[in-house]
Amino acid sequence: MAHRIKVWVDQTKCIGSALCVDTAPDVFALDESGRACVVDPEGDSEATIWEAAEGCPVSAIIIEDIETLEQLYP
Repeated sequence: MAHRIKVWVDQTKCIGSALCVDTAPDVFALDESGRACVVDPEGDSEATIWEAAEGCPVSAIIIEDIETLEQLYP
């Protein structure tokens, strides 16, 4: 089942703590600059993506409704 959310990382906020990578390694990775990026938005459950977003110490993970693009988190 396809996700009902869109997830992305605000690179200007990311500090590279990698907590998102630890929580959802199939969704997030650190890029060459040491900041998180989305590698597969369908790589894990929505619940796990939410857990990763909520665990980000600087709220750099943005979750939006896929249809309305309303920001759901943070």
